[in-house]
Amino acid sequence: LDVLLRPPAWAVRHGTDELGLWAEFDVPGRSSTVTQRCRWIAPGSFPMGSPEGEVGRGDNETQHEVTLTRGYWLADSACTQALWQAVMGDNPSRFNDDPANPVEQVSWDDVQTFIARLNELVPGLAAGLPSEAQWENACRAGTTTPFSFGKNITPEQVNYDGNNPYADGKKGLYRKRTVPVKSLPPNPWGLYEMHGNVYEWCADWYGAYPQGPQIDPSGPPEGVYRVLRGGSWYSNGRYCRAAYRDWNGPGARYNYIGFRLAPGQRPGPAGQEAARRADGQAQAERAGQAAGSDAGGRGSKTHSKKGSKKP
Repeated sequence: LDVLLRPPAWAVRHGTDELGLWAEFDVPGRSSTVTQRCRWIAPGSFPMGSPEGEVGRGDNETQHEVTLTRGYWLADSACTQALWQAVMGDNPSRFNDDPANPVEQVSWDDVQTFIARLNELVPGLAAGLPSEAQWENACRAGTTTPFSFGKNITPEQVNYDGNNPYADGKKGLYRKRTVPVKSLPPNPWGLYEMHGNVYEWCADWYGAYPQGPQIDPSGPPEGVYRVLRGGSWYSNGRYCRAAYRDWNGPGARYNYIGFRLAPGQRPGPAGQEAARRADGQAQAERAGQAAGSDAGGRGSKTHSKKGSKKP
């Protein structure tokens, strides 16, 4: 109720609908204004990770109760190429035929630079990336099944490699690329493409889950890799599950990795340091990448197609 009575300072429009509270911010673009809608995610508890009987679960998905004591805002879609270009002035994406496509080939470090500039353009936004716990809570949207859509998915719900469905699912369409954000059905909380399309960077360092119930977890204090969630257009169905955890180096760029903004989460010292480090070199590196890019972009670590890294 307090959120409804007092919308965030950054909101140019706000309201409620059948899916809950929403608020929007605008960023002037070259030819038009770019709007991002965000959804309010209420505080609460949820089972993070996967139960032992879930098909395809990994050994890093130990299920444990997580309590989020504070509500938070989360973009209802991955960051679009239009929004990235309005802020940064360039478009590093491979699939750049539609400005409504999610931006990809952006590293965690690149995203920190973007966030710092966006926060300067939108007073009070104080955006960051969601924590891994916030991301999974929002992805699940109150469900406990492998996907927010239920026990399985189809290509009509999720953009993934339909040649490799989850569990006993039927084979289906493999688009071999991203689709525009909001072109597939949202989850019960009004969030689009939380499964598939592009992997999404989270704020956390990657590490094993701590033992027992957790309150407002934010991941390890340090690490080598950053967390990626959600699967992508390139992923098998298994890797689009709500519980699936992936990771890559903060400098990795691939054409199936993007991100989703979380207003009100000012980046911490690590994010600010990454932004300073990346700001002076990101565009030059992207230019070099474009000159020699293959379909998978550039990254610091690779493994099989099954996860987020491409050979």
